Amino acid sequence: MTFKTLYQVVKHSVEKFSSRIAFSMIDSEDVTYKEVGERIDSVQEMLLNAGVGAGDKVAILSSSMPNWGVSYFAVTTAGMIAVPILPDFTSEELDLILEHSEAKAILVSDKLYTKLSKKITEKMNIIIRTKGLNIISQSVQERAEKRIPEPDDLAVIIYTSGTTSKPKGVMLTHYNIAMQLTVVPSLFDYNENDELLSILPLAHTYECTLGMIFPFARGARIHYMDRPPTASALMPALAKVRPTVIASVPLIMEKIYRGKVRPTFEKNAFLRTLYGWRWSQKLLHKLAGKQLKKLFGGRMRLFAIGGAKFDSEAEQFLKDAGFPYGIGYGLTETAPLVAGAVEKMVRIGSTGPALKGVEIRLDNINAETGQGEIVVKTPCCMAGYYKNEQATHDAFTEDGWFRTGDLGAMDKSGWIYIKGRLKNMIVGPSGENIYPEDIEEVLNSNRLVAESVVLEEDGKLIALVHFDTSALEETYDEFKHKMAVGKEQVALKMEEIKRDVMNYVNSKVNRFSKISKVVDNEGEFEKTPTKKIRRFVYSNKNKDKKQS
Repeated sequence: MTFKTLYQVVKHSVEKFSSRIAFSMIDSEDVTYKEVGERIDSVQEMLLNAGVGAGDKVAILSSSMPNWGVSYFAVTTAGMIAVPILPDFTSEELDLILEHSEAKAILVSDKLYTKLSKKITEKMNIIIRTKGLNIISQSVQERAEKRIPEPDDLAVIIYTSGTTSKPKGVMLTHYNIAMQLTVVPSLFDYNENDELLSILPLAHTYECTLGMIFPFARGARIHYMDRPPTASALMPALAKVRPTVIASVPLIMEKIYRGKVRPTFEKNAFLRTLYGWRWSQKLLHKLAGKQLKKLFGGRMRLFAIGGAKFDSEAEQFLKDAGFPYGIGYGLTETAPLVAGAVEKMVRIGSTGPALKGVEIRLDNINAETGQGEIVVKTPCCMAGYYKNEQATHDAFTEDGWFRTGDLGAMDKSGWIYIKGRLKNMIVGPSGENIYPEDIEEVLNSNRLVAESVVLEEDGKLIALVHFDTSALEETYDEFKHKMAVGKEQVALKMEEIKRDVMNYVNSKVNRFSKISKVVDNEGEFEKTPTKKIRRFVYSNKNKDKKQS
């Protein structure tokens, strides 16, 4: 069945799968498709009775739970416009978003309610608590009208977290979102037996479209956690749910590989030697893969990775291990997926080819490297940025293709290889194009490095590095017994380690990508809700340092 609106999706699923469980909160409630429909009606009545009707904006600021989906569907199927907001936004950012979007109502979870300022809450017609779907406050008592949405009607305005700039409101129509259910099945499809474990914020398009709307359209069951997916919370959830599908960002699997898998094979000289040979490395990966499958509950048929570039070393492990993973590429502006690869399609370092019904090409191709900006043509492309005509105009080519801002290459068979963001590219002293993401991948392959950011400073490359504390303590006595050896000795050892890391990287990159300095960044880098480093924060700090 081809859907053109979210109203059609919800009507179809509530009727067809009425007795099946749609949403579950682990160790708490189960909500059937029929109950989802009833809750949708209830939320719509509350909104309509507060003067919120078709065409009005309604914000959703909530942690993941069954009523998040209920709220989203209640708003969009009544012809209202949903404004899903990422939980990690600051109070100041929330004020800006809610004022800019002109939201007349908000559905909010208990902990996030405290982030809302008084001036914002006083402007709302109604504030509804997502947990119990009860009214917190209501300032308007009048009846509004709803309507069945048309395909070209605006369904959502999504304010992107962004790693380089201020949030922008991406406008997606019902057709944009519903057409994902037409283009994605050529790559992967859900069925009624699928059980998903949701670990990403539902306000992110990746999780909302592919982890909620799509499985809901197929009668699958989605499980939510009542806490962030840290290792201590994730392990029991995996054992309990035994999911068949998980949508994830690369960081989670990269952490498993760097923190658990690789250290196992590097703990003594014999294993390190064995791990250094490709044939034995493959065998060790396969053995580790069996344990990983058990850890994930033994039923996984797809671990979908998207949202950022995946480390090639971690990906090689998954491929050798026979772990059922897939790679997807997309953006909020494309609702999101435009390319992907699963099972035997996957090629290390590639996001796969364009999905059926989507066209991808490279613009402004560099004759020497064969790389250019990835531009796409898809039925899922946004209508534009809300109240920002200039940004909307700049986002499209003259012939109407969407500019992704990503730099990539494409092989003869159409497989796409992403190099990095155009905005992040550094121009070398002789005009060379330097991609910090490539250098960071090498940096992060060092067992002592947890994560890194490469920046340009006075014509030279510097690396901000967050070192892996556990790896340092396991390897060097100075870090294991800090109090006993003293600060000076620890500092001297740290300088030696930074030199070693710099030499390690410089031995593996081309001459114009060599770094001149490693700087220890204490603590983890600031990240977006989908775990991408907010690079602009560190670029700005670096600029400020240079100016002072």
